[in-house]
Amino acid sequence: MKILLLLTGGALGTLARYSLAGLTHKIYEGIFPLGTLMVNITGSFFIGLLWGLLDTENLTSNTRTFVFIGLFGGFTTFSSYTLESLNLFRDGDIKLALINVLANNIIGLLLVFAGFIAARGLLSIFR
Repeated sequence: MKILLLLTGGALGTLARYSLAGLTHKIYEGIFPLGTLMVNITGSFFIGLLWGLLDTENLTSNTRTFVFIGLFGGFTTFSSYTLESLNLFRDGDIKLALINVLANNIIGLLLVFAGFIAARGLLSIFR
């Protein structure tokens, strides 16, 4: 059952990633990998938000597997981020490469925290 949940969550996350990155690429055509950054920081915020909302709930292991490993694992993309960073370094775009590394890591961490705090704020309002 867990394998089916991982496959389903991963497929849905991958489709969402493809859609968001594609939309970003339609708006921005520069060499900076903005599509991947948008995916990673959006995923960071929403995983923090959902974790903050669901952390105290008695979710089944299957639900956690589907959402946090399957869905968000398929949505965010560490491997694309690292390859794009490597390519920027290789092509001599050191400034863009460093911006990419810092943006993915720092903004990602800030947004996962912001999502978690937002969730706790929402819970305190509605409880």
